Amino acid sequence: MLELTRREFARLLAGTVAATAALPYTPAWAADDPATLTDLSVTEISARIHAKTLTSTDLVKALLDRINVINPKVNAYVSVMGKEALAQATTLDAEAKTGKFRGPLHGIPLALKDNIDTAGTRTTAASPMFKDRIPSEDAAIVTRLKQSGAIILGKVNLHEFAIGCTGDISYFGPARNPWSLDHITGGSSSGSAASLAANLVPGALGTDTGGSIRCPSAWCGVVGLKPTIGLVSIRGIIPCRASADHCGPMARTVEDVALMLGQMAGFDPLDVYSVPSTPVDYVKEMRQPVKGFRLGTPASFYDHVDPEIETAVKAALEVLKGLTAGVTSEAPLWEGLTGDTTGEQEEYHHELIEKYGINYMLPDRTRFERMENPPAGTKFATAMESVKAHQQLALTRRMIDSHFTNFDLVVVPTTVMQAGKINESLAQEARATPPTGKVYNWFETQGGCTNTRPFDLFGIPAISVPCGFTKDGLPIGLMIAAPHFQEGKVLALAYAYQQATQWHLKRPTLTADTPVPPIKEGTTAPAGGEKPAA
Repeated sequence: MLELTRREFARLLAGTVAATAALPYTPAWAADDPATLTDLSVTEISARIHAKTLTSTDLVKALLDRINVINPKVNAYVSVMGKEALAQATTLDAEAKTGKFRGPLHGIPLALKDNIDTAGTRTTAASPMFKDRIPSEDAAIVTRLKQSGAIILGKVNLHEFAIGCTGDISYFGPARNPWSLDHITGGSSSGSAASLAANLVPGALGTDTGGSIRCPSAWCGVVGLKPTIGLVSIRGIIPCRASADHCGPMARTVEDVALMLGQMAGFDPLDVYSVPSTPVDYVKEMRQPVKGFRLGTPASFYDHVDPEIETAVKAALEVLKGLTAGVTSEAPLWEGLTGDTTGEQEEYHHELIEKYGINYMLPDRTRFERMENPPAGTKFATAMESVKAHQQLALTRRMIDSHFTNFDLVVVPTTVMQAGKINESLAQEARATPPTGKVYNWFETQGGCTNTRPFDLFGIPAISVPCGFTKDGLPIGLMIAAPHFQEGKVLALAYAYQQATQWHLKRPTLTADTPVPPIKEGTTAPAGGEKPAA
């Protein structure tokens, strides 16, 4: 008897979708246990739903059962939209039964970072400021995903207002790293990464302003892509720093991220940051040959790297050298002009403070108190300086592609440091004060976002993929980046590396009996203590 692995079976089903569209509707996943279902990838789920061997309803039920047991340990979900998800699943299953499919994401549950608006379901940005905020409209990306058949399973935790790379400052308490529950996930898309690593959802959306998709992806051992600036609409997403904000897909495999991106990308005329783009089959682009790709390893991104991360990344580079034309340059990647997005974050939060008062978690409360009541002698950016900074940022983005001369892509460590412990991070952040002469210190210069932040300023696509583990069993990430709109090359190199390794197949061990270490936050940050809304 011929035996197929689950992945081989999924590929076989993917090639027979058209042939099976007219077959009787006979779901046949009964031999799968719930643990198997919750470990399926987006790509595998899509193939099975289209082949009518899996119903969305059964999948959603399995995920909800696992969330009920495991989420109290990882604190990934803020709001579980169980009733809504089951109602969506019923509708989509009925459509599938008749052979009607809205797209490759038909019937697939996804989680949304809780700064992405959902009509009728609160969107909090993990802040006491917005703990009761219920939007009246879906964000543009939510509308697009629903139209493609995706199911919104719930809203997941984040670093308050997406301002930070640790992921531990949240009104709902810190999300926990599924690989070690006393460690941080990275931020700000903490819940997105934790929910994926813990098998609480097959795919999730994150946002990235300084590394908020890639840092938690690296530290939680999943895949996260920050696409080209403006490729995915950010309308209806609570801003961190709008002109540097990106929205992107996160999942457990590169092919899942490629599949999701194809349904997320598209011009939004009502989003001032959106840019016109040509539709791309990213799954097809992901499978392009990589043998001719030239790699750059700019030395500055390898400075002060943790030894264990350095070892893992060097091993990954050896694999990539064998798959490509090799490393053709170690020269620095151009650092860009002296420009940033001065004033955007300050303006947005000043208006919030006028309306709600300074009602933030620490250390954000301290930062905004200093912003509203600056120490004597503090220098502020003038309107002229702010305009100049934005102009230089725009020019940097226009010029960066021309600096990919002796190489096609850059490969660097996603982070220079390992994930820290939650209690130590909370204590450090509670003590932290901005450097002398600076009122605003949104991202640490030597933190989790050290290597990721430049790519947000450049606005170019960058992905993090798992490339190893520390001696203590914490994941390590590898980052690949390319010029604007070359997501296809980024995905292709990431996929080739994934196919040559097995890091993406590893899962943390989490059961109903897994103990949850205590969090000491009584003197470091107000404890939200809320449970996810049912």
